[in-house]
Amino acid sequence: MPLALLALAVGAFGIGTTEFVMMGLLPDVADDLNISIPSAGHLVSAYALGVVIGAPLLAAVTARMSRRTVLIGLMGLFVAGNALSALAPDNGWLLAARFLSGLPHGAFFGVGAVVATNMVAPERKARSVSLMFLGLTVANVVGVPVATLMGQQLGWRATFLGVSAIGLAAIAALAFLIPHDHEHATASGLRGELAALRSVPVWLSLGTTVAGFGALFAAYSYITPMLTDAAGYADASVTLLLALFGVGATAGNLLGGRLADHSLRGTLFGGLGALVAVLALFPLLMRTELTAAVAVILLGMAAFATGSPLQLMVMDKAASAPSLASSANQAAFNLANAGGAWIGGLALAAGFGVTSPALAGAALAVLGLGVASLAYAVDRRSAPAAGRERVVASHVPQEAEAVRR
Repeated sequence: MPLALLALAVGAFGIGTTEFVMMGLLPDVADDLNISIPSAGHLVSAYALGVVIGAPLLAAVTARMSRRTVLIGLMGLFVAGNALSALAPDNGWLLAARFLSGLPHGAFFGVGAVVATNMVAPERKARSVSLMFLGLTVANVVGVPVATLMGQQLGWRATFLGVSAIGLAAIAALAFLIPHDHEHATASGLRGELAALRSVPVWLSLGTTVAGFGALFAAYSYITPMLTDAAGYADASVTLLLALFGVGATAGNLLGGRLADHSLRGTLFGGLGALVAVLALFPLLMRTELTAAVAVILLGMAAFATGSPLQLMVMDKAASAPSLASSANQAAFNLANAGGAWIGGLALAAGFGVTSPALAGAALAVLGLGVASLAYAVDRRSAPAAGRERVVASHVPQEAEAVRR
């Protein structure tokens, strides 16, 4: 694997850290800015909104630019957003800075995935994407706990300055490690990129992402009350258990990337099926501390085993102009975050029990399997027609040659 993938992973590590660290810093931010914790929670939403808007917008605007330059520019915007977060004088400025920090998130992963797959042989594409995503999953194991501790000891502003430093390191790595012979974007430009979004298979792939990762966030958003109220863990133990989730996510990401290079569709179906099983068993697994810890690890593994296959499938369906579709898939991940948390909250508010969000997640995973199956059926139906077109095209020159003779 090219060393250049390390540069993408460093950028992903910084992005993953700043995305999730705010959850642990909410009390500190609320106290410092004299706002309520629910008001501080809007800072999480502001970042997510930036991701959803920025992913397709920035990918479309930069469609004709050098991808290497785009990645460096996106990371520069990321550094600016986090530096402004550290300097924000009040909640309004911090909301704007968090929105700015989220803008480059989706486009970085979208364009980065295209660059990563262009640097490797076809049989290693999924692994190259999983190595980029490795920075995101490792951020949950190392980056977020360390950044949270830094914020608690040195103040929350120090955390965002530290993340800015990671962004600067990523810029240097991108400048030195991304080779120039892979920097040029497709000549199709904005029109070609937008045309890719008119494809039904692309939208089915995006729908699979929303349903599949919506299943994860339906449960994960409420994992703390499950661990404390159902499994009996003390509040102080939750941070360690969330790190276990990161370990499972890292293992699942690497495993999914390796398996997807052998069977993309099989890995996707297997991951979604495993996610259905794990979430359906959550009410049983949450009865003891040991089985609850195992459940947290398995949840991370099953969910993130589908990450690389989903990203690669969207890019495959928009092969002529993959940057916008690839970035749109990142927006779909964040829609899954918001939508899954909302659906899990509905189950909890309805009084179905503290583990009911996991069952709601299992239903969403089944929906994801259904959408993936529909996408598979559409592919099989269109394959014979494509095959006939290739056969006809191959015989036309021979017939023309016979006429000339």
